[in-house]
Amino acid sequence: MTLAVLCGGIGGSRFVRALASVVEPDRITAIVNTGDDDEFHGLYVSPDPDIVTYTLAGEVDEDRGWGLRGDTFRWLDALRRFGHETWFNIGDRDLATHLHRTRLLRDGATLSEAMRDIATAFGVRVRMLPMSDDRVRTVVETGAGDLAFQRFLVQRHASDTVRAVRFDGAAAARPAPGVVDALASAEAIFIAPSNPIGSIAPILAVPGIRDAVTRARCARVAVSPIIGDRSLQPPAGEMMAGLGHEVSAAGVARLYAGLIDALIADPDDARHVPAIEAAGTRALLAPAIIGDDASRRALAHAALAAAGIA
Repeated sequence: MTLAVLCGGIGGSRFVRALASVVEPDRITAIVNTGDDDEFHGLYVSPDPDIVTYTLAGEVDEDRGWGLRGDTFRWLDALRRFGHETWFNIGDRDLATHLHRTRLLRDGATLSEAMRDIATAFGVRVRMLPMSDDRVRTVVETGAGDLAFQRFLVQRHASDTVRAVRFDGAAAARPAPGVVDALASAEAIFIAPSNPIGSIAPILAVPGIRDAVTRARCARVAVSPIIGDRSLQPPAGEMMAGLGHEVSAAGVARLYAGLIDALIADPDDARHVPAIEAAGTRALLAPAIIGDDASRRALAHAALAAAGIA
């Protein structure tokens, strides 16, 4: 069995971990959003690949939802003395990851190679691929101006009205090595309960990836990140609403129309089943909130069942 997962963010990381709890991890390929990548203090930072890696390694800070458990921020506190912006939190141990990645990239490694090296160092067996080795930058157009995704989310707390979202560099980017092949050979493709606009859309914007998902002959299953008409993790709801999409499981189904065969929605969203099916996809109800090992395994089994995999 080989499974491919399009993912990013907290929801994506938890879903990949859920699959890895019931399937041999080395049978899973995680295709991770890198549109959030940015530079801070001269370091190349990859927020989505890092949270997926840390979560799979069992080292993520579950309370914060990002970074390494038990990390401290002494270097950032010291840097503040010199007047530098420190709104993007990087812990002391987390800093080592960014230093290592930056050095690899400056020495000529590709983003794919750097991601693989970091995953290996953390003992992660899931195959980790960036959506592209080329630079793609998610920019949120707001009333306050054009904002890089991290500035929109972290510094400004997704408080600005979203007018548009663009993915600079995507048109000229190519899928990272192995991405299209992983989608073509997968026995099932999953779209994790990640932000449809901020995490999944950048992946699909890379030429060749959307086509690969569309052409795939295997089952394609998405898990809704919207539960009870709100997003569990911002800014999915804010971005969907700003772009005129209904903030609901049905709105997610419409966004993924033509890309998926089934959408898993939480039982709280049973009323949206007719609208989901009107969007051309099967609607399946299963608890979508991961709170412990039992709920993690239950969601993974529901996703596999939706894909026709026992």
